[in-house]
This record gives sequence, C-alpha cells and structure tokens, in this order.
Amino acid sequence: MDVLADVLRGLRARDAFLLRTVMDPPWSIRVRDAAPLSVTTVVRGSAWVAPDGGAPALLEPGDVAVLRGPDPYTVADHPDTPPQVVIHPGQRCTTLGGQELTETMALGLRTWGTRPDGATSLLTGTYASSGAVGAGLLAALPPLVVLTAAGGELPVVALLAAELDRDGPGQEAVLDRLLDLLVIGVLRTWLARPGAQPPGWYRAYGDPVVGHAVRLVQHDPARAWTVADLAAATGASRAAFARRFTELVGEPPMTFVTSWRLALAADLLRDTELTLAAVARRVGYSSAFALSAAFKRVRGVNPSDHRATA
Repeated sequence: MDVLADVLRGLRARDAFLLRTVMDPPWSIRVRDAAPLSVTTVVRGSAWVAPDGGAPALLEPGDVAVLRGPDPYTVADHPDTPPQVVIHPGQRCTTLGGQELTETMALGLRTWGTRPDGATSLLTGTYASSGAVGAGLLAALPPLVVLTAAGGELPVVALLAAELDRDGPGQEAVLDRLLDLLVIGVLRTWLARPGAQPPGWYRAYGDPVVGHAVRLVQHDPARAWTVADLAAATGASRAAFARRFTELVGEPPMTFVTSWRLALAADLLRDTELTLAAVARRVGYSSAFALSAAFKRVRGVNPSDHRATA
C-alpha cells in the first residue's frame, strides 16, 4: 500500500470549491476563508502567493502552490499591490469595505474575475475538511509548498482546466477526484525533494526495521500491538527496536500506535454511521468506553462531540 495515498485518504475532496479566476493588473486578493488546504495553479500570466508571515513566491504558468490553512494568505499580481478583494468563509467575496462581489464579478460557469480574457488566469481548489489522518501530514507541511513546472509539470492540471468548463452529469465528482490527484502529485514530489521535512513516520518508511513496523500498524490497527510484538515481527530486540523507532519517528512505538488509531477513529466517526463500539473494534479498542477515554485524553474532545461538529 502507498503510505502517502493512505494518509491522504482523509483528505478526499467532497464537493470541493473549484474556480477559475481571471484578472487584469493591478489586482490583489486576500483569502480569509479558513480552509484547511487550498491549491492554486497559474494557467496564464503570473501571480505572487504570500502566506501571512512567510516569503511570497512567484508562480508562472504550470506552477502549483499548496497552501496549508487555516491562516490567511494573499494572491496578487505583485507583492506590493494592496488587496482589493477579500474571500471569506463559505467563499463569500467582498471589497475591503464589505461590498458584495460574488455576483458582480461572476463571468460564467466556475469563472470569476474582471473579464473573461484577463491577463492572468488561475485555477483554485479548496478543501472544506482535511480529515484527521490527512491533518497529520498537513501539520508537517510549511504554510506554502510550490512545485514549479520546471520541476515536472503535472498533466492533471490541464485535465482540471478542461473539466472546469464542463457541466455534465457527475461533474462535481470528476472535479473532486482531479483535485485529489493534483494534491497527491504535488505532495509526493515535494516530499521526495532533498531538504523536505515530512513527518517522522514518513521518513522512517524506508527503514527496513522501523518502516516495516509502521506498515504493520497502518495495515492492521485493530491488532493488539505491543512493543514486543512489533520488535519480533521486524526481527529486532525489544530495546533496540524501541530506541530505533523513537529516533526515526520522533515518538515511542505505542504513542504512534495510539495516534494512528485515534486518527482513523476520527475519520470513521466523521465519514460513516458506525456505532462507537464498531469504530472501537476497527481501530483496536476493546470497548466504546476505552475508545472514548483515549479519544478525550489525546484529542481533547469526546467522540460524540467530534462526530457532531465534523
């Protein structure tokens, strides 16, 4: 199993917001939608993307930027251009003074901006929810990840641009899946680069001992794992295994097991109608009470409240 694909399973787009933005300079858009993850790619022209507190990055045609939320960021023709538009939660668009722009700047199907053939054309996709397992990876990302076309253009960008113009049956599902493919492509390439700082378990995935243990836990979270079991399965002594696992992953083996189980439980509570007892059995807890106690202790909220808010 591809570990990145498994981690991003919680990031699976569901009716994601997708839009083509077409602008003439000078332009600047302040994004305050609190989305957990957004993706922007330039089709025509160029744009600067600047996360709050971070250095701006220039995007040329084919470049893709992944922005980790929920902090605001700015997209503009130049870093010095003052914002003219604010994007609020729910993708409501206004001027800085609060005047509504959602309808006045609409240019047709999934297109918005100053004029249809404006100098700059951007495609933007926004996820409403990152999912608990996906959030574990997103937390390790910097506020801004940029993949340049020079580093390997992603063919899915052209497909996404073409599909935005269509309005056939099932179109929203098609766009969701293309957005997922784009995000996975960008993150997979970025994580493989020298100097990237992915989560410890991802770095350890290539280790013959610790990587094997991580796979075992991720493939079978319901098993009653112990440090001794994992050590035996990897052919290492208990002490040597625990030391090596902690060094590479950044946390002890059983802490990792607990975190992974609870992340999976959070996704199941959000995405299914399974009872708490059924979720507990799937992720390795003996009872609904045991899962509730661990969930509240580690995640700070009880499972029923998590399900209600999710």
